[in-house]
Amino acid sequence: MSFEMTSFRLFALLLVGSRLSLCCLAQQPQTTAPSSQSAPAATQTSKKQAEKQIEKKEQSQRMLGVVPMFGVTSRQNAPPLTAGGKFHLFVKSAFDPFQYVAAGLQAGISQATNEFPGYGQGAAGYGKRYGATVADQVSSGFFSNFFYPVLLKEDPRYFRLGEGTVKHRIEYAFAQEFVTHKDSGGRTFNFSNVLGAVSAGGLSNLYYPSSDRGFGLTMSRAAIALLYGSAGGLVDEFYPDVQRKLFHKHHHVPAVQ
Repeated sequence: MSFEMTSFRLFALLLVGSRLSLCCLAQQPQTTAPSSQSAPAATQTSKKQAEKQIEKKEQSQRMLGVVPMFGVTSRQNAPPLTAGGKFHLFVKSAFDPFQYVAAGLQAGISQATNEFPGYGQGAAGYGKRYGATVADQVSSGFFSNFFYPVLLKEDPRYFRLGEGTVKHRIEYAFAQEFVTHKDSGGRTFNFSNVLGAVSAGGLSNLYYPSSDRGFGLTMSRAAIALLYGSAGGLVDEFYPDVQRKLFHKHHHVPAVQ
């Protein structure tokens, strides 16, 4: 069985297992609440619906209308994502059509520079590189956007600062790769990102050529992933400002009252 087929089957099992982990027992029908409680219940339901609409809008953001920016929010006080919400963010981000196009370009560059020579050249070599690239993207999203955020109760989104001096915002953007919001409130070290990068790097040993495996290479891949993540934070932080300047579009997300 080829390396790429093995990795895809592994990820299929991960996805199925993750989806099953989100299932819960159906709640028993509740008796009719007194009329004095109906108004607060309706208000709570309205807030939940409004929050879902805001999250849906945020998870439709794209840079230049193409590149996904689904994990970005401009609300510093945004309510935490549920386990189901984190799974939805992972699936939406990892399997967006743009990711397959980006993987194709990356695999082409990898083949042109003869990265991972163990894969060889030709169509077979390109296919293996393409499969490995997609597997890297999916595993990274699985661990960093879903598995560890649910396990550690951390929020996988990037919370834009959106104000202050350019220097302060650059420092903030870099720091967000290692600082995250807790579901219970406040901030903490971003274990999800760091552990996710290491886990994805370790998993790649299953399908990378034997000459590109090992602890040292795993940690190197994890460090590179975190470096790219920090650079991505700059894009998440400043692109809405660039968009506003170039296209005169106002980025505004209403707050839930």
